[in-house]
Amino acid sequence: MAKFSYVIKDKAGKTYKNVVDAYNKDALVKKFYADGYFIVSITEVMAAAAESKDGQIALTQRKRRFTHTNITLEDLLSFSRQLSVMLEAGVPVVRSLGVIETQVDSKEFAKIVQKICADVKQGTSLSVALAKYPRVFNQFWVSLIEVGEASGTIPVILNKLFYYLEQQASFKSTIISGLIYPAILFCVACGAIAFFALFVGPKFEEIFTAMNAKIPLITTWLLGAFRIVRVNFIWITGGLIVSIFLFLRFLRTYSGKIAFEKFLFGLPTVGEVFQNIILERFASQMSTLIDSGVPLLYALDITERLVDNNTYALIVGKIKDAVKKGEPLTSPMERSGLFPSMCIQMIMVGQETGELSKMLKHMASYYQNNVEIFMKRFATIIEPFMLVFMGGVIGVIVVAMFLPLFNIAQLGGASGH
Repeated sequence: MAKFSYVIKDKAGKTYKNVVDAYNKDALVKKFYADGYFIVSITEVMAAAAESKDGQIALTQRKRRFTHTNITLEDLLSFSRQLSVMLEAGVPVVRSLGVIETQVDSKEFAKIVQKICADVKQGTSLSVALAKYPRVFNQFWVSLIEVGEASGTIPVILNKLFYYLEQQASFKSTIISGLIYPAILFCVACGAIAFFALFVGPKFEEIFTAMNAKIPLITTWLLGAFRIVRVNFIWITGGLIVSIFLFLRFLRTYSGKIAFEKFLFGLPTVGEVFQNIILERFASQMSTLIDSGVPLLYALDITERLVDNNTYALIVGKIKDAVKKGEPLTSPMERSGLFPSMCIQMIMVGQETGELSKMLKHMASYYQNNVEIFMKRFATIIEPFMLVFMGGVIGVIVVAMFLPLFNIAQLGGASGH
């Protein structure tokens, strides 16, 4: 058990401060959230200290223990949620950032939040302070916070940002979970083949040679393939590593990304799913930006940079230029051929009714559901296929290795009679 000093607020805004015993901070956080409280701060205490001049509680803390170094999406989710709750409860920005800095689990992120807090304390606006760290807080973050500062609705904007990030995290998790199991099975199959080729095959070959056994054709082919792999193992491994390195380097180039994207779009089924993922990202980003009060042209400019697909970034750039000239949003979409007719009609209706952000939200939800359904079906179909593939490959290897031994046993039995 450890002692924790906490500051919390109830739904009416009343503040409660105390020091309690708990197993860990996470357990205390879950308890407060379950009881309906807003957490202002929770700090592990070794010795209580007096209240400081600015009214904040100064505590002697144990050495910070970070769970990881890099900045994850979970860190950003926690940051947006905590900052939104505290600002909504009336806690000043500087104090809110100070509290969040003490609760961050990422070592790198804690340093950044500390610097942002120092900048805001010196009079820098929150959006400008965040903009200094574009690898963590991209233009999407900065633009939304700018709108929140201008309209005085930062807590509302942070709430929208939190739900957007949460939705994207869930969507990403669905895609990864659908791919990770087949990838593991494929790696296990490759590992099993490599193990047979490098260690099991040579032992059987020695046995067959020593016994002067008649080797079936399938065993001859397999032992020959194993011999090629064994002799050229370093070259094969080196070639694979170099090929992967060159391919990844090619993908980092603009022309490489465009070529690979065209290849993916051209694949049956996979191309459609890939397109749905990009359309979901486009629609969700645009709906969040427009719903937060970002002007249409500025929203298109931000989406062009953040859509993370060069093919669609070019199209969004053309849409932006066309809108500047007074064209409807849907005209360049139709010309591109990469926006389905249903998507175009929904955006057209949204513009006509003044409900563009709402229509974009429906559109994002539709494409997200499409991808999630496909990934679930893909995982269901690919699992037995991969198991059959693994069983077939390993079965062929086992039969090929043991078939000569069965022949020898049969010949031994016949000669005994």
